[in-house]
Amino acid sequence: MQTSRTDHPTATAALIAPGRARRFRGRSRRTGRSGRHAGSLLRRLTPWYFLAIGVGLLLLFTYWPAVNLVYYSFTDWDGIDQTKNFVGLQNYIDVFTDPSIFRVFFVSLYYFAASFAQMAIALYFATILSFRTRFSNLFRGILFFPYLINGVAIGFVFLYLFQPGGTLDTVLSWFGVGDPPQWLGDPNLVNWSLAGTSVWRYTGMNFVLFLGAIQSLPHELYEAAELDGASRWQQFWAIILPGIRRVVGLSFILAISGSLSVFEIPFIMTGGANGSSTFVIETIQTAFTFRGVGLASAMAVVLLMIVLIVTWIQRKVFPDEKVDLT
Repeated sequence: MQTSRTDHPTATAALIAPGRARRFRGRSRRTGRSGRHAGSLLRRLTPWYFLAIGVGLLLLFTYWPAVNLVYYSFTDWDGIDQTKNFVGLQNYIDVFTDPSIFRVFFVSLYYFAASFAQMAIALYFATILSFRTRFSNLFRGILFFPYLINGVAIGFVFLYLFQPGGTLDTVLSWFGVGDPPQWLGDPNLVNWSLAGTSVWRYTGMNFVLFLGAIQSLPHELYEAAELDGASRWQQFWAIILPGIRRVVGLSFILAISGSLSVFEIPFIMTGGANGSSTFVIETIQTAFTFRGVGLASAMAVVLLMIVLIVTWIQRKVFPDEKVDLT
């Protein structure tokens, strides 16, 4: 009896065990497939999780204010009152028909012209310092240092430089110039003085861009050019300038947008007086001094559209092309 009691459960378990094992293996395979599927889904979604934070911040702090800016440009909001009356395109009509608003665009031409001198100076020094030159690191630091200085500090430094009886007038008096011009008081000269200050500050940024692009060119090209007897000037036209064409195009776009959005230096040095008011200064004064947030918003939208149109034209005229120097 004991033998039959013990053999019967064993035999039953032996009969049942293969079925349980098959069900367990099937469940394990299903669990394994679902685990792999969940892991694969998590791997695919992980980049989107990281992107979601950046995209969310970008939408919240950039695109949502831009949408509000466009909305305000169609209203007469003064920035304080809760009521915003819809005025249609009247603010845009005022921007293009009011000479006191639109004429400040011509001030940007001084900075635009100065930006070409800035790019030429930066390209000249970047080309020279890309070759073996004594104290090249020292000169690189000297050229880039002004870009590290705060714009407010630069404004005050050049304000003391250009003021009557200031540093520049003192230096000119050493060379016999007894009656120097009013660098910031003469309407015909003030914008050139401010544009020159802007050149001094931003040349370092263009210099670093050009120097990095030049140093990224294959060194074998220079060696082959030297073996062929090419001079430095020929190397510049045949190797350097075609090789950094994209960086030059980028600098051109930055020069246009920068010349249209100049603010710090003229605001600190002159406050927009003597015909030196730029479009950004005029926009800020319209918004916060004259309480015309709706009109100022329309001015900001017009400035944005001009920058986008100029950039689009530049991209069409000078498209990015693959440069093959081999």
